[in-house]
Amino acid sequence: MLKSDLSVHWRAELALRFAQREGKTVLAERHQLGPLTVQRAFYPEGGLAHLYILHPPGGVAGGDELAIQVECVNAAEALVTTPAAGKFYRSDGALARQNLHLQVAENASLEWLPQETLLFSGANVESTLHVELSPQSRFIGWDMVCLGMPECGEGFEQGSARFRVRIECEGKPLLIENLQANHEFAVSAWGLRGNAVMGAMFAYPFPASGLDRVQALWENQTGFAATLLDNLLVCRGIAPQAAELRTEFDRVWQLIRPLVIGRVTCPPRVWAT
Repeated sequence: MLKSDLSVHWRAELALRFAQREGKTVLAERHQLGPLTVQRAFYPEGGLAHLYILHPPGGVAGGDELAIQVECVNAAEALVTTPAAGKFYRSDGALARQNLHLQVAENASLEWLPQETLLFSGANVESTLHVELSPQSRFIGWDMVCLGMPECGEGFEQGSARFRVRIECEGKPLLIENLQANHEFAVSAWGLRGNAVMGAMFAYPFPASGLDRVQALWENQTGFAATLLDNLLVCRGIAPQAAELRTEFDRVWQLIRPLVIGRVTCPPRVWAT
């Protein structure tokens, strides 16, 4: 359990467990604490469940802590997203934490496709993504982060964000990353080169025969790349605006979803609102 002073800061926890019952994925278990909740599941493509995670406060301040756990068992098929961008506000020095833990069992599938995360200048953030897979599980996920508010002409002049990613299959690490982002990272040639938005997209298991098709999408573009690590597809991109990165990741999703999930893309209705 997370520990915090609830009289001063928000602490929020959400644990979801999906299971398949009579050919339909259902939300079999839900535990929530604080300002994190979900809407009822939607079924726009048969038995695969679309679920939206809601954070009513709308943003995360210094000292706040969010913990989200999503588990798919028993051949469950789920797509989890958010109705709006996440926001981390300017901090007076207190650290805001976000911990994401995703587990996908044998013969189950999970798509983790949240809207982008906005880091206001002065935010102090630590974000962790831990994905546990099995050899026969299927997973697609992305993470898009905007440093500052470029649409308002605001850069990431102050603050710091640390991102940790660990993706493993049966305990074997497929990818381990640690990234520290600040103003220097945003403007330097070895960082974002003045771009405001960065993102990563993952898919497992991904056939080696499909890598050329993904790379061909970005053949004439800079700032985007894709590689394959032990059946884990890793795509990366940087862009001046969140909409540009999102468009490119949507193109990849359309290509890889049939190869990984076995379905054509079906954008959640909330993306169009």
